[in-house]
Amino acid sequence: MKLFIIACCTSLLFFSTDLNSEENEKQSSLVDMAIYHTEFDYEIRYATTNNFIGEQLYDCAKCLLQPEVAKAVLKANMHFCELGYKIKFYDCYRPLAVQKFMWSKVPRPAYVANPYGKGSLHNKAAAVDITLVTLDGCFVDMGSDYDFFGSVSHIDHYKHPPEVLANRKLLREGMQTVGFRTVRTEWWHYSFQQAWRFKTLNDKLPCF
Repeated sequence: MKLFIIACCTSLLFFSTDLNSEENEKQSSLVDMAIYHTEFDYEIRYATTNNFIGEQLYDCAKCLLQPEVAKAVLKANMHFCELGYKIKFYDCYRPLAVQKFMWSKVPRPAYVANPYGKGSLHNKAAAVDITLVTLDGCFVDMGSDYDFFGSVSHIDHYKHPPEVLANRKLLREGMQTVGFRTVRTEWWHYSFQQAWRFKTLNDKLPCF
């Protein structure tokens, strides 16, 4: 397997040519975004008790994505790097069993996808919950905390300071450019535009 090195911001990224393989993109194997080292920040909330359920839902803090989705996120992040920011992950792949547990606790379809309907694109490893931080990892104000269920989290809520609106616009436009879509009620959620062709998964996160 050949490895290539690409300069991004002030550090180096390593990725496999498998990420560009059409055959690999059709497989169910997922990409662990940790292979990109310091180019991303992580705060996987469901691996902690600091989330809307108040319980630890994941055994470990992993961000796994479909290869094609990972490639698009990497492209977006390189764009943000050029502007002095980088992506911080809150959630990526989410097993279907976790989605069912969330729904049992908070059956509110505006904020929690119904696993017995179309489900969540997180269950397909084709959606990300993210924000931006500076290249040094400093906070960027988006107007509400992650997973705050209220109107201030909606993308069509414009009663925010200009700085917040500008930050949200920066994140939204950067992700839309590489093929992600928003949902109205969550400024942090981005779904890959071709996500529905991926299978719903229920494998546990690989904690090793």
